[in-house]
Amino acid sequence: MELNQLETFLAVAEERSFSRAAVRLHRTQPAVSQVIRKLEESVGETLFDRAARDGSLTAAGVLLRDYAQRLLALRREASSALGELKNLERGHLQLAANEYTCMYLLPAIDAFRRELPHVNVTVNRMLASRIPEELNLRTFELGVISFRPDPAQFRSIAVYADSLAFIVGPRHPLASADRVSINDLGKELFIAHNVTSPLRRKVIETFQRYRTPLNMGIELPTIEAIKRFVAMGNGVALVPNLAVARELETGDLVRVPVDELEMRRVLRLVHRRQATLSYAAKAFLLTLRTLAKRRGPPFYFHVERAG
Repeated sequence: MELNQLETFLAVAEERSFSRAAVRLHRTQPAVSQVIRKLEESVGETLFDRAARDGSLTAAGVLLRDYAQRLLALRREASSALGELKNLERGHLQLAANEYTCMYLLPAIDAFRRELPHVNVTVNRMLASRIPEELNLRTFELGVISFRPDPAQFRSIAVYADSLAFIVGPRHPLASADRVSINDLGKELFIAHNVTSPLRRKVIETFQRYRTPLNMGIELPTIEAIKRFVAMGNGVALVPNLAVARELETGDLVRVPVDELEMRRVLRLVHRRQATLSYAAKAFLLTLRTLAKRRGPPFYFHVERAG
């Protein structure tokens, strides 16, 4: 049973005539009759009362007419929905980011939703190390990470340049310093993030290289908790600058330059290299490109080469 057969069947039923249905469908009457015969063979029932001259339906024909109308209505609905999807009047964008990289997404999602308010956006929070694996599982389309994944499997776009920030509370003795040396930090209590990451390892290695003790006496599960604890006057911390931009602006926290800890981080938007992106995902990439062009550094849109 095919939809074009059902269309012909409904035309005959509505016109109550094979010849009038043929005119409506711009086909010949023999062609219409042949389609109806094949449909009857397919369902194993006679659909029209051939003895009647008015194209009356049999009981089977009456039953099929209801289903045919619903099926064709569903096809129109599906076609309309696909058109809305293509025109971005509906859709769903699935992203993944960790607590830190999610901060980059906020202005991007704000710009995206202003342009396309009918597209829903979901940001799945997860460890950055898991994002490439989840992309391969097709859990979502796009992810934001601070390292470059396997270029043979993933396409990566550099979208933001960030740095590591040494932060203290506004009443901390170092808050008034123009800059400090890493050697001056051996007695400080560091409030650390308890999630293992390449950045954490790099910081530990840097302190070891300069033969300076790194006292991570308190470890907390989120950057938000670290920020608040330091702002309350407890210890110092090393966090991504992006994560404390608002607090630095309001004066709740103070950033003190440390030459030896100037570490640049590049945030990347990544997706499977062989993926066919949805219309919503393609539109989001265009939003990021426009955002980078309008704002400039630290926002970027640089597609990294596979080789």
